[in-house]
Amino acid sequence: MTLIQLEYIVAVDNFRHFAKAADSCFVTQPTLSMQIQKLEDQLGVIIFDRNMHPVEPTKVGKKIIEQARVAIRESKRIDEIINEEKEELVGELNLGIIPTLSPYLLPLFINDFINENPAVKIKVQELTSEQLLIQLKNDTIDLGIMVTPLGDDSIIEKPIFYEEFMGYMNHRHTLYNKETLSVEDVQYNDLWILNEGHCFRNQVLNICQPSLKQKSKRNFVFESGSLEGLRKIVDHHGGMTLLPELATLDMTNSEKAKLKRFNDPRPIREVSIVMKKSFLKRKMVEVLHKNISKAIPGYIHSEKNGNVIKWK
Repeated sequence: MTLIQLEYIVAVDNFRHFAKAADSCFVTQPTLSMQIQKLEDQLGVIIFDRNMHPVEPTKVGKKIIEQARVAIRESKRIDEIINEEKEELVGELNLGIIPTLSPYLLPLFINDFINENPAVKIKVQELTSEQLLIQLKNDTIDLGIMVTPLGDDSIIEKPIFYEEFMGYMNHRHTLYNKETLSVEDVQYNDLWILNEGHCFRNQVLNICQPSLKQKSKRNFVFESGSLEGLRKIVDHHGGMTLLPELATLDMTNSEKAKLKRFNDPRPIREVSIVMKKSFLKRKMVEVLHKNISKAIPGYIHSEKNGNVIKWK
């Protein structure tokens, strides 16, 4: 049994497809299949049911793959221990970030992080919160930047900042002339929201919970996959939406005129770096946290300053 064979079965479990797993391991599919077959012969068990589409691990295969993940993770700890001892920031960092943060947060810090840490190769994936947590637990990413709290004992959360929810409304909206909004002002029937799968959608629905019982009077229903899509529909069709504070940084003055802050206690979301408890590159986490904190505008708080809206 070799670590390479264990990496192959983990890859197949991740992708549920032999060809995609082989590509991810930079080998041909026959090579990967042969090594997995060799491991199965050696152990005397079938790890994958190849008659299923997509391929699925057998009952015993699931147990073997779970232990393979542990073995691979532990094998990497030796190099990580040495690098931590030398206080060197080297190697690869696979980072996941949610879509409602990625286009606004990533440009603020990524160049400085790369320039200050030239020995680190960083790969960033945009993932929904659920996808991010799955990949984090499967060890296909090292760290995540997402909205917390999660209430998951297997995950460590390191809060970075707290950003406000802000109302964004058409100039013809009845609330347009209000200086500030109350949570009661947010009516579900009047709100454009993100589609299923986004944690920001869940948070918005939690904010306007009392009005969810009302039946929609609209003859036009639109749920976008992006915050920019929501802004455009508000501009051209009417109504309102909610935006996280970072999404408002690059707005023009005419767009900022459509923004409304909430009364205290303001609804806010907590943004954190998340990792598994077994993650060893703590120096990497500290440097990443420092880079992001330094890049965030000063008026966005690093301490809790309102009512944190949960999404789980």
